[in-house]
Amino acid sequence: MSKHVAVRDHLSESKMSETRYPSLYQINTRVWLTELSRALGKPATLDDIPDSELDQISEMGFDWIWLLSVWQTGPDARLVSRSHREWRHEFEETLPDLREEDIAGSGFAITSYTVHPNLGGDAALARLRERLLGRGLKLMLDFVPNHMGLGHPWVEDHIEHFIQGTENDLTSAPHNYTRVKSRGGDRILAYGRDPYFSGWPDTLQLDYSNPKLQEAMIAELMRIAKQCDGVRCDMAMLVLPDVFERTWGRRAPLFWPKATTAVRERFQDFMFMAEVYWDLEWTLQQQGFNYTYDKRLYDRLRDGHVGPLRAHLCAAPDYQDKLARFLENHDEPRAAKIFPPEQYQAAAAVTFLTPGLRFFHQGQFEGRKKRISPHLIRGPIEPIDPAIRSFYEKLMTVLRMPAVRNGRWQLLDCTPGWEGNGTHESFLVFLWQRKQAESLVVAVNYSPHQSQCHVRLPFAHLSGSQWQLQDQLREACYDWHGDDLTGKGLFLDHAPWQASAFWLHAVD
Repeated sequence: MSKHVAVRDHLSESKMSETRYPSLYQINTRVWLTELSRALGKPATLDDIPDSELDQISEMGFDWIWLLSVWQTGPDARLVSRSHREWRHEFEETLPDLREEDIAGSGFAITSYTVHPNLGGDAALARLRERLLGRGLKLMLDFVPNHMGLGHPWVEDHIEHFIQGTENDLTSAPHNYTRVKSRGGDRILAYGRDPYFSGWPDTLQLDYSNPKLQEAMIAELMRIAKQCDGVRCDMAMLVLPDVFERTWGRRAPLFWPKATTAVRERFQDFMFMAEVYWDLEWTLQQQGFNYTYDKRLYDRLRDGHVGPLRAHLCAAPDYQDKLARFLENHDEPRAAKIFPPEQYQAAAAVTFLTPGLRFFHQGQFEGRKKRISPHLIRGPIEPIDPAIRSFYEKLMTVLRMPAVRNGRWQLLDCTPGWEGNGTHESFLVFLWQRKQAESLVVAVNYSPHQSQCHVRLPFAHLSGSQWQLQDQLREACYDWHGDDLTGKGLFLDHAPWQASAFWLHAVD
């Protein structure tokens, strides 16, 4: 029997309307359409995205598509992007043949939450959303709470919505303030920023201490919610009262509980995902976010030490269930560049076979190595890494298993393979179970050396029968008696960085 037969049988089940642990695919919309334009020989809009590509994304098992950078941006921010020396150096590293038209300005320097005309406008997005929903795919878009782009209409109509500065601020901190012309005369406004870095010079900081601004941003959210099923909120922690006060010296009322509640009163199942750092994940979960970035897991995977990883995975289930787990995204370096090849698969197995939202990035499956800035609308042509693509084909098959999408997850204890052997501490072993007959044991040796351990499987029904463990990530199959699995435990002897996902089933 082929080792993937049972998994293929699971795939015959229709997509469930409610998935406990969904998968999300982030796409750089402008880059996607640039590539499509090249293939079509004409400018492409959202209407030109082929149904076959949407079918492929759905068949891979995704529940969500996040379309990055669909909103209107302006010429003022684009000019900053093209003239900023440090940014341009990064762009040239990505695209050695960089052209001016490749730099369209940051997709986060938004001047209107309407779809950019070059993408086809709001109507094209609505048609695409219908096509996605017909394939069981939900649509996520950007919401940038902290700032607006240079040239936003509020500079003329609602200058009070922005943080204003003085001549002294501009003189002493020109990296954080700029002079802006408006009908009411020249004003000094703050760039958008966080408390640890200089301002983003293509943006203007919103004043969350102003209740009228908060009302205006909730109104923006309501308009966005009519066009999609969820939002990814950029740097969501920056508008928290404590963080805002630390950055700007003024106290802001709570925003997120009001905003998430208001949206869900009209759009009941609307989803909020927060980009968040500084150990504020739980705070934002409590303020209405369905998911928060799990940057801690990512950082600990990069560090390569298994102890902190195990401690992280011991967190409360209701917290872990709301984490968005990723190995790369548009802000982080490409995983294929950062992780050594031998460590890559182990890191991916830990990231995506633990609870939470499984968050993937365009180009990740092909092993791309060049990060594409959100300022660019063209990406480099890179070769596909066949080993990485083959691995993800197997991993995505595992992620489509009902036990992994909707089952119960449990971290298991490892004991020494024999007396005096301490390499059991290098293992992370966890279990997925949906029904008694649907169990997956994931075992990862997250270390650069060969390691051994025993791990007891907590299933009384295993006793007295013969069982088989088929590794869905590798060509391996093992027969075990249930008394051994529940007694001393499954013996594992893994090569450095080896990851396995054993489908457990009875031997007929």
